[in-house]
Amino acid sequence: MPRQRLYPLEDLEDIPGTKVFTARRSRQGYYLHKFCMSLMQAENREQFKKGERAYLDKFAMTEDQKQGVLDRDFNKLIELGGNMYFLVKIASTDGWSAQKAVGSMTGMSPEEYAAMMREGGRSPEGLRSIREGN
Repeated sequence: MPRQRLYPLEDLEDIPGTKVFTARRSRQGYYLHKFCMSLMQAENREQFKKGERAYLDKFAMTEDQKQGVLDRDFNKLIELGGNMYFLVKIASTDGWSAQKAVGSMTGMSPEEYAAMMREGGRSPEGLRSIREGN
């Protein structure tokens, strides 16, 4: 019996400021994630640090994904199929805390981000649907 969806997959693209990690995004980010997982080994981290572009060229990522890594643009990498659980390995290689990595995605300093989270996070009020503008 085929699985019945409770909502169309397009609805997942209607959440302002959120990219839901779908099967399509997983396939899109496959080689990006392979690169990130390679950073689990110390010798690979050292190779990456010695020549980032040369190391990235070992992986079949898109040019946009490679540039996103070089720029440490986690928002762009998520847009290009990245999952933060993999991408945080890039931040760790740079000596960044998860707080600093996630804070960089908001335009806030790590301290500002931490303060915002201690105060309860962002308000759920405001834009709730991209299509409907509410």
